[in-house]
Amino acid sequence: MLLSRFARVATKLNRFIKLFFVQVEDTELLESSPDGSEELKVKILEAPKVGQDIRPTGSDLQKGEVVVGKNTKIGPAQIGALASAGLDMVKFYAAPNVAVFSTGNEIHEVGSQPGPGVIFDSNRPTLIALLKQQGYFVTDQGIVKDEPNDIEGILMKSFESSNVVISTGGVSMGEKDYLKHILLKIGAKIHFGRVNMKPGKPTTFATYVHEGSKKLIFALPGNPVSATVSCYLFALPALRALAGFSSNASRELTVSIAEKIVLDTRPEYCRAMLEQGKVPSSNFPVAHLTGNQISSRLLSLQSGSVLLELPGKTSDRSVLEKGDLVKALLIDY
Repeated sequence: MLLSRFARVATKLNRFIKLFFVQVEDTELLESSPDGSEELKVKILEAPKVGQDIRPTGSDLQKGEVVVGKNTKIGPAQIGALASAGLDMVKFYAAPNVAVFSTGNEIHEVGSQPGPGVIFDSNRPTLIALLKQQGYFVTDQGIVKDEPNDIEGILMKSFESSNVVISTGGVSMGEKDYLKHILLKIGAKIHFGRVNMKPGKPTTFATYVHEGSKKLIFALPGNPVSATVSCYLFALPALRALAGFSSNASRELTVSIAEKIVLDTRPEYCRAMLEQGKVPSSNFPVAHLTGNQISSRLLSLQSGSVLLELPGKTSDRSVLEKGDLVKALLIDY
């Protein structure tokens, strides 16, 4: 008797709970108190189902499930997921600190008084903006004259505060190009000093152990486009590895070229923009060159979103035709 009465009470209570948890938008107000402060009669437009609008335990995060995987960039979504699991401490890779400087007697700061033979330093502002955009800490070491002692001094100063040093200029074949000699003098190991590519042939990469810590040195060419392209191809992948990223695969894609291109003897990285809203029948994005591709013309980068990876000219192939497919590297992402 007692059990039967309990069952009846439970059934009534269950019905009450179902009605109580009906969403407001599934109801219609029929009658309220004179002052409107209380609903007296409400019409239920849609009957609730068992479990409706109730999140069961484990529906967001199950026991043993990975909240944020290894080599994942911590952003807003990751912060939220960690917080929802009650985690306020995680292991992470610290973003590298990068020192940047330009070399050259002819290089002057933007905003200084122009004079004969003066070239304003566009390399340093470009690279610093690029590195900061990618989330790295940057130390601006300014402009260094073509004096061996000055260059050696700024290198040693950069090693004090930074994991990676990026310089521009001073690595070609001129009589004032001292950087490689200075790297050898201080005991750095030069891993390569010329690259079979266009632009960026003089790009140099070296390592140096300073007070027990290995430093990476990217000595980039002085031409603005060469310096920037070389930074994309060499410095940024190294920085991503130091920051814990597993690969650069997400930056690569296949595109269809919009025009005939004459190939250079060296593999070339041409600046191009992707056509908006249109794809050819092959379903690949269409890439248009950004005009003159000389290595001093920064405007070729300004409107570019990809670097086309063009092969070097061979006896069998000296041009690429409109519609040919090539690999491309995203630089605006």
